Amino acid sequence: MSEAIRDTLSRPLASLRLSVTDRCNLRCRYCMPEDDYVWLPRAAILTFEELERLVRIFAGLGVHKVRLTGGEPLLRHDLPTLVRLIAGHPEVTDLAMTTNGLLLAKHAADLRAAGLKRVTVSLDTLRPERMLAFAKSARHADVLEGIAAARAAGFATLKLNTVVIRGFNDDELADLIEFARSRDAEVRFIEYMDVGGATRWTMDQVVSQREILEVLGRRYGPIEPLRDDARAPAERFRLPDGATFGIIASTTAPFCRTCDRSRLTADGTWLLCLYAAQGVDLREPLRRGTTDDELATLIRDTWRGRVDRGAEQRLAVVDRGVLYPSASLRADPHREMHTRGG
Repeated sequence: MSEAIRDTLSRPLASLRLSVTDRCNLRCRYCMPEDDYVWLPRAAILTFEELERLVRIFAGLGVHKVRLTGGEPLLRHDLPTLVRLIAGHPEVTDLAMTTNGLLLAKHAADLRAAGLKRVTVSLDTLRPERMLAFAKSARHADVLEGIAAARAAGFATLKLNTVVIRGFNDDELADLIEFARSRDAEVRFIEYMDVGGATRWTMDQVVSQREILEVLGRRYGPIEPLRDDARAPAERFRLPDGATFGIIASTTAPFCRTCDRSRLTADGTWLLCLYAAQGVDLREPLRRGTTDDELATLIRDTWRGRVDRGAEQRLAVVDRGVLYPSASLRADPHREMHTRGG
């Protein structure tokens, strides 16, 4: 494995989140609450061959974790083909995907056979009527079917992501832990973040890590923190009965100082931080014939100059509100969460 290059805070370039489409078949309130969107032009979307080439270059610079995201990645036709291409690189030791689960039952077995190792499914509520109100979809049963299919397909790990929002699903924490336990999965509670498409975010809707632990402590008793990978976004905990869960406290306790992740949008814009205002266009040099070495130099030099601490800087804002109003998102769709990938 190549030694990872490091930025100004000695953070390695180790993890790449690869958005394969900006389209989604849900309209979740924390990501896509508006009615109208500006989509990336079809001609701008990178081909599988272009995506594989960039992954190969990133892998040569130390990236060993790749996560497929969207939008909803399973809306990209023939995704197992891309998985097979990426899985063919021995430097990529951890190939995963985050999905909303609506189409997972149909594709889980093929994705596993192609070389996908891990799956994370977004599951914000166990109540179909809440999903309908929150994500404008009545397909809750399809998500549950997708989770079952992922378990049956034999992925190394199965995680469930839950964005916790006060007044929406903060009364389901224990139910979600029990659901995950019964499916041999692990739930990760995510603090509601003021990123991209969260145009209705307010701080009073955020349920902090401290509050989550207090609620679960009253239900289960003393909770033990687990010491895992310091660069993982989630802090993991164990209940007295042995069940484990994670919390991603990006809003109230940012992990910027250890963040080794960057994001590549479906049209080739490389973002060094989820909160970054701009990114680096890799599609243009890719398509004009730039060599792999030249692209590697561009990526290496950019990462070495990285100073991003977006979540930390947002935490320091006294009168914290929405990051981008909807008009600003329409002016630049790269700021949308569904374009950047979570």
